[in-house]
Amino acid sequence: MQPANIAARDRLIVALDLPSIAAAEAMISRLGDSVNFYKIGYQLAYAGGLPLARQLADKGKKVFVDLKLHDIGNTVARGVESIARLGATFLTVHAYPQTMKAAVQGRAGSPLKILAVTVLTSYDDGDLHAAGYRLGVADLVEARAQQAQVLGVDGLVCSPDEAASLHKIVGHQMVLVTPGIRPAGTSTGDQKRIMTPARAISAGADYLVIGRPVMEAGDPKAAVEAIQAEIAQAIV
Repeated sequence: MQPANIAARDRLIVALDLPSIAAAEAMISRLGDSVNFYKIGYQLAYAGGLPLARQLADKGKKVFVDLKLHDIGNTVARGVESIARLGATFLTVHAYPQTMKAAVQGRAGSPLKILAVTVLTSYDDGDLHAAGYRLGVADLVEARAQQAQVLGVDGLVCSPDEAASLHKIVGHQMVLVTPGIRPAGTSTGDQKRIMTPARAISAGADYLVIGRPVMEAGDPKAAVEAIQAEIAQAIV
């Protein structure tokens, strides 16, 4: 069962994976009121996009700052404090215990919610083993989810394949945000663990992050509206 307090159109987070502020502003203008929630990741953030987060928040939009922080505790905590002052709704950190603990401390007193990235959706078991991990994807995701819950993290970034099993572990106290969403007929790109919007919602995802299928669409607004309609139909 999906949380009743999240409107269907708010469950779609449009990823502004674009090379410049000008390109992002043009896309935001094209999408108009159809989108309430945007993601700013590496590409746009490093092109000067963090002030855009403040501008969007000031206009009543929700912003997901996807920087996947991971560093020594003090550095993470200070970085989180800075992002909180932008008015962002979500911020990602990698799901290492020290990093998550510092992020939770850094957001204290603000409405910013910390999301822990369990295992990137471009990774599979072979990738983890090549990187020296003993656990496969499923076991590592479960272990990190349990740690995140104990440390007071607000939500998890996971593949849609893992949403149902994670809800069994963390219940609905933590939100699940899923990238790797591809509407039927679109390219999978570099993602390895993917799902359609309807299937992801049915599996238990609370928010869907979708970038290229919107950014590369001939009519981005129509693409967004089709995805939102699919999400609404899938909510039980």
